Amino acid sequence: MRRDVFQAVADPTRRAILGLLVMGAMTPNAIAEHFDSTRQTISKHIQILTECEVLTQKKIGREIYYHYNHEKMKEIDVWLERLRKMWEQSFDQLDNLLDNI
Repeated sequence: MRRDVFQAVADPTRRAILGLLVMGAMTPNAIAEHFDSTRQTISKHIQILTECEVLTQKKIGREIYYHYNHEKMKEIDVWLERLRKMWEQSFDQLDNLLDNI
């Protein structure tokens, strides 16, 4: 199954992981320390985020560090901007209609 950036942010735990990684790269164990969930559960969330390409990984020595990929998150911004423009146009049309009544 192909995952996308919207699946990445659909879960509150994954959003929290992204919030942590915005500040800097972390290992899976360091990420897991911030949650009450099991390490396996956090690993599954990290796997989904990686499949969605919101996280990238880099191996340094024996450790894997996960990095936040801000470029991929721009897809959400582009989508929201299109919706915002549609809503603004609708409200502008409503304003014009109300002004003419």
